[in-house]
Amino acid sequence: MKATDPYGRRWVIQRKHRRNGLAGSAVGTPDLQVLNGTVRQVHGADIAVIITNGRVTAPAVTFARQQRLHVVDRHTLAAWASGSRPLWELLHAVPPPRKPTALS
Repeated sequence: MKATDPYGRRWVIQRKHRRNGLAGSAVGTPDLQVLNGTVRQVHGADIAVIITNGRVTAPAVTFARQQRLHVVDRHTLAAWASGSRPLWELLHAVPPPRKPTALS
């Protein structure tokens, strides 16, 4: 999925649904490597995110940090779905706005 936020940043989001949620298979480094291979070069993303209703392996989290990818696991997804804050406030090290907007 591709989207542009109110600050002009282009988001590319890959979803990984796990049938058994936390009990299902974890999102691993290979999933993030696929995302990383195209997200900026092909899709022009400022912010790359992988979202799962399950869990993410520790090596995948490390890889994501090294590659400036954001991981939204089941717990972060629940916080976002509660509507308390926009996703960009729940993630670390989101780049600054691309262009001035009425919200910035």
